[in-house]
Amino acid sequence: MKAKTENGVRNVKAVWFEGGRVMMIDQRRLPDRLEFVSFDNYRDVAESISNMTTRGAPSIGATAAYGMCLAALRGDDLGRAAAEIKAARPTAYDLFYAVDHMIRALKDGTDPVVAADAYAQTIIDKCLAIGRHGEPLIKDGAKVMTHCNAGALATVDVGTALAPIRAAHDKGKSFFVYVSETRPRLQGMQLTSWELLQEDIDHAIIPDGASGHFLRDGVDLVILGADRIAANGDFANKIGTFEKAVLAKELGVPFYVAAPISTFDFKTLRGEDIKIEYRSQEEITMVSGIRIAPEGAKALNPSFDMTPAKYVTGFITEKGILKPGEIQKVLK
Repeated sequence: MKAKTENGVRNVKAVWFEGGRVMMIDQRRLPDRLEFVSFDNYRDVAESISNMTTRGAPSIGATAAYGMCLAALRGDDLGRAAAEIKAARPTAYDLFYAVDHMIRALKDGTDPVVAADAYAQTIIDKCLAIGRHGEPLIKDGAKVMTHCNAGALATVDVGTALAPIRAAHDKGKSFFVYVSETRPRLQGMQLTSWELLQEDIDHAIIPDGASGHFLRDGVDLVILGADRIAANGDFANKIGTFEKAVLAKELGVPFYVAAPISTFDFKTLRGEDIKIEYRSQEEITMVSGIRIAPEGAKALNPSFDMTPAKYVTGFITEKGILKPGEIQKVLK
């Protein structure tokens, strides 16, 4: 991704391997500061997933692959490392996919760094393909709505939902993006807006509760990402996705989910079987360490919600755009 710094624009990835360490952007510091952190053992890598130093399903997958790489290089017990890394976050399927991929590669004798780097590069290649397939959906003059962050930060580089947006921008199309703030962690406001600013893509941040207002006011399509997609097309994504999907259906606005095939969990038959992660109350009751809720008030903080497949117009994947009833083609 492009990142504007004091020394000009530089290209960076969300996570990579260098000098025997896993390197990543500390996404908790954005948009105020672009900072990098590094880890030399898999337990700290797992913690970086849990505490959201890195986030976004494909980036979590790449981070997990590098965590397994470190475990192999250090001679750690791979079974224990796999279990601890998988336990870092329960919903994003790429995490589990990446760990299992690394176990197979390591058993086959593949060099750990080569295997992890190849996995991360595969994510980037898939995102570029998602961009190619999704770009024609964005017409010149279009109004696009997205939710949370499914850009380069969430996917090592390029993005899923932002891939078609970047591709359309690179083709010189003029369009506008509504970026919902995505409470409680404000990942749309703080991360997606930051990414779009780096590339001078026209957009505005909107409150989550204003989504219906703008959908009725002429949004041409919704594109967002996913953390896990069940075999029937039901999917989990950042909290607030479900209501956007229902409103889009009611108002006749096409609703697209951009995700690589690694996000499809064919062992999970339906959305009701997806485990939804709940995070701490403090993410809701406090801002920047200051309590904003009344003392004694409780908060419920689901990190994701589940959207039934009937609300999805299509899944933009590296294989093309699939309707919910067509995703079983992937297995073939």
